Amino acid sequence: MFSNLNLNGDAPPRVQPKVGEWGPRGVPTTAAKKRMRIWVSIAFVLALAALVGLGYYFYDMLQGG
Repeated sequence: MFSNLNLNGDAPPRVQPKVGEWGPRGVPTTAAKKRMRIWVSIAFVLALAALVGLGYYFYDMLQGG
């Protein structure tokens, strides 16, 4: 009739999150998430630039440059 508020279900205790007074411990803060978004964006742009540079290099070599 009522929903079960235990979200861990039948999971064994070793895989259940450690819960503090107000919720799970070890959850990244909002500031940490913002920093990670910036790092991931920078890494994506650098990886894309590397792929474009490599593609241009191969294209130039195939054209006899």
